[in-house]
Amino acid sequence: MADQVQIQTMNLDHEEPMAGIMPSVLTAMSYLLQRVSESNDKLSQKKQRISGFHGLTKPSISIRSYLERIFEYANCSYSCYIVAYIYLDRLVKKQPFLPINSHNVHRLIITSVLVSAKFMDDLSYNNGYYAKVGGISREEMNMLELDFLFGIEFQLNVTVSTFNNYCGFLQNEMVMLMKMESLFLKPSLSFRGSFKTKLLMNPHEEDSLSTHHNKKQQLAAA
Repeated sequence: MADQVQIQTMNLDHEEPMAGIMPSVLTAMSYLLQRVSESNDKLSQKKQRISGFHGLTKPSISIRSYLERIFEYANCSYSCYIVAYIYLDRLVKKQPFLPINSHNVHRLIITSVLVSAKFMDDLSYNNGYYAKVGGISREEMNMLELDFLFGIEFQLNVTVSTFNNYCGFLQNEMVMLMKMESLFLKPSLSFRGSFKTKLLMNPHEEDSLSTHHNKKQQLAAA
């Protein structure tokens, strides 16, 4: 709880500077989630468990547009998106037979932001409002929230150290993506490889981050 208060206090000081980079952070998040989804779409159905998050068809709205829609209407603190990403990472680790793919990523995104906002912010919209933003019913939103909480085993607390590490990771990916776009190049293989490491976590969050950065350094030196 003390760590949560520290994150909230820290964000009050950095809310205005973060406003300038949030669109780019959302772009980096959407890119990573898009690549993860496309990669997991190729997995055998036998290795995947169908859940309440799974849609019969792939939503027509892109992940980036969906995140931007949530960002526009949810009015939650900027830290909620970082924490939501952390929650998604935890879900992947704890539920290996529920990989993020194109059929469930949108429901996972709206649910992770909802859970994050309720935990991080003093005031947040109710499930009915988030359901309208996410394009689902309130009943489904209620069910997904409960499934998500059980999926991450109700581990909602995020330490300041973990929060800062994820911020650094997303900012690095954002900078790398911007460099690639400025050169009119498709993201390199090393950049594509990063999302696999990040959303298929090692046993400990902070260890997985250090492993990720070490691998990137090794690739850069190769």
